[in-house]
Amino acid sequence: MTLVSRARPTTPPPASPGPGARRRLPAPLALVRPGQWPKNLLVVPLPLLGATAQWDTAVRVALATAAFVLASSLVYIVNDIADVERDRRHPVKRHRPLASGRLRTRTALALGALLAALLTWALIALGSAGSWPVLGYLALNAAYSWRLKHLPLLDVFTVAGGFVLRLLGGYAATGRPVAGWLVLTVLTLCLLLILGKRRHELGVSGTGHRPALAGYSAHFLDLVLVLCAALTTVGYLLHLRLESGLTAVAAPLTAPCALFALFRYLQIVTVHSGGGDPVRTLLLDRVMAAAFALWAGLLTTAHLFL
Repeated sequence: MTLVSRARPTTPPPASPGPGARRRLPAPLALVRPGQWPKNLLVVPLPLLGATAQWDTAVRVALATAAFVLASSLVYIVNDIADVERDRRHPVKRHRPLASGRLRTRTALALGALLAALLTWALIALGSAGSWPVLGYLALNAAYSWRLKHLPLLDVFTVAGGFVLRLLGGYAATGRPVAGWLVLTVLTLCLLLILGKRRHELGVSGTGHRPALAGYSAHFLDLVLVLCAALTTVGYLLHLRLESGLTAVAAPLTAPCALFALFRYLQIVTVHSGGGDPVRTLLLDRVMAAAFALWAGLLTTAHLFL
C-alpha cells in the first residue's frame, strides 16, 4: 500500500466496504448501474399497453429501450467522472467504482466511448423520427450535469423530464399518438419518486453532497409529495377513462391499487425515512410488489373482459 500510494498520490485509497460488499458487481458493470435499467424497461414500452402491437413495432420499441439504456449508462459514466470528488464525501456514493478507486478514469472513458459507438448505431437504426427523444435526453442531461442539478426545483423537473422523454421515445417507436394524460401521470409520478429521494438525501447527508438540497426542507418536500401524489391519481384516472379505451368500470376497479401503492410509497419516505433508491423501493418492497401484482392483474382483466 505504501509503494502504491507513493507512485500514484492522486489515486484515493479504496473506501471501506459498504453493505453488500461481498456481492459487489465488477467495477465496469457497476459503473453503468444495471440496477437502474428497469427505469427504461418500465417507461419506454408503456405505449404498447392496451394495443395490438405487430412484430416490427415491438422490435422498434425494444431498440428504443436499448438506446435509452445505453444513453443513461453513458450519462452515469460522465456524471461519475465529473462528481468523483463530491461522491467521496457521500456515505453511500463513496463506494461507487470511481469514487472508491476500484476503477480508473481512463478505463471509464474507454467504456464510455464503447457505449457511445453502440448508441450511435442504435440511433441510426431508429432514424430521425425515433431518435430525437434519445438525443433530447442526452441534451437535457448535459444541461443537468453542467448547471441544472445545482438549482432547487429545476433539478427534479429535469430528471423527471428525462422520464417523459423515455415515454415519448416509446410513442415515437410505435407511431401512436401521444396520450397527454399518461404523459402527465408519468411526469408527476416521477416527480414524486425524485422528491422522495431528495427527502431521504436531506436526512442522510444534509446539503453538503448536493448543493440543490439547500433549497429544500422536510416540510416543503412533504407538501409537494402530497401534491404530486394527488396529480398522479387524477392523471391516471383521466388516462383510463379518456385515452385507454377501457370501459368506465376499469377506473374504479384499478384505482384502489394505484392509491394504495402511492400511500405505501409516502409511508416509506415520510415514516420509515426510505426512498433513497426509488427503483429498489418499487421493485423489492414486498407490500409495493403485491399492490403492483394485483393492479396488473386487474388491468389485464379489464383489457380482456370489460
